[in-house]
Amino acid sequence: MNSLVFVGIDVSQARLDIAVRPGASFSITHEEAAIATLVEQLCALGPTLIVLEATGGMEIPLTSALATAGLPVVVVNPRQVRDFAKASGHLAKTDALDAQVLAQFAEVMRPQPRPLPDAEARALAALLTRRRQLVEMLTAEKNRLLSASTSISTRLRTQIKWHE
Repeated sequence: MNSLVFVGIDVSQARLDIAVRPGASFSITHEEAAIATLVEQLCALGPTLIVLEATGGMEIPLTSALATAGLPVVVVNPRQVRDFAKASGHLAKTDALDAQVLAQFAEVMRPQPRPLPDAEARALAALLTRRRQLVEMLTAEKNRLLSASTSISTRLRTQIKWHE
């Protein structure tokens, strides 16, 4: 029985496509709350390796969250994965298939994770926590604005601008 688990994550602006080998594939929105839930799920799964492609910076929040949680994550060059896909006969290109190819790449090629140094990981965790708190406060204020009286809405708009 193979207890090794490999995860491929295709990152786009709107969503994340996740493939688990062996296992299922699924998609989530590319939002902070969804990423936090995904990190919890992956921590419970205990993957051997998680691979995603460099996407011009869109992968950074996800990679940071995964690394901060102590998960083995590697960001790889998209050209390596494209060449691997061609060599494996995967010519179709969809986000879900890309995630499958990334998981297969993780399993076959096993690129080495480069963990964040401890001090950096702690500082990053603190920054991520604070950012999440600020986003939650901003969301709450925007929700309050929807039902606020005129006298309160001006103050809420000021507070929203400050949070933004």
